Amino acid sequence: MTVTDPRTERPAQHPVDWPAGWRINPRVTGPAPATVAAYASLPVAAIGDAMSRNIGALDLTRYHARLDTTLCGPAFTVRVRPGDNLMIHKALTLVQPGDVLVIDGGGDVTQALVGGLMRTTCLARKLAGLVIDGAIRDLNEWAEDGMPIFARAHTHRGPSKDGPGEINIPIACAGLVVMPGDLIVGDADGVIAVPLAEVDDILNKTRLHLQKEAKIRAGNQANTSDPERFDAVLRAKGLPI
Repeated sequence: MTVTDPRTERPAQHPVDWPAGWRINPRVTGPAPATVAAYASLPVAAIGDAMSRNIGALDLTRYHARLDTTLCGPAFTVRVRPGDNLMIHKALTLVQPGDVLVIDGGGDVTQALVGGLMRTTCLARKLAGLVIDGAIRDLNEWAEDGMPIFARAHTHRGPSKDGPGEINIPIACAGLVVMPGDLIVGDADGVIAVPLAEVDDILNKTRLHLQKEAKIRAGNQANTSDPERFDAVLRAKGLPI
């Protein structure tokens, strides 16, 4: 991909050619399609359990209507000035089908970063969904099937289009560290990012965790759960169980 300097529209030969606060890096190829498909059937809560239960986005709201909708795909990251969506528009010309647009808007909710018109573009570009540390608008349109979206809030106030912004860089989104190409998974419980280098390992750990949960669930249903599972912990805390 040819990277252009926004000041001149000429090819940027070296990172130093970019003005401060502006950057467009090439798209990072994410996990294999088969890996993405495998994660799409896994609960975010189970993935989080396999990642030590201390990773995941915080304080985001699901704005698509269906609880059973899963967002899953490689991260295409954008960082923008709060309340400005110029570089989001640019990113939408560079994404590939199946990408998840992950936007660091600094948590600002005074102006919406995306709305219904941009949703139309997202559908045309066949995005897997959006995760936004910022606000959105046109909620009735986002509630329709076809484009999962998680955001911090909503407002009727629209954005500016002045920049600056950066594309395909490491970002922080609602407490979640996201690298370009990381696997993003979102469902009714929330959103998580699996580092690209760890997708196979975390996939195996998640499957093993789900097998463990299945055994516990069967015991719960049969009312045959072993009380020692928790009594041992209580005794270790000093309780005379």
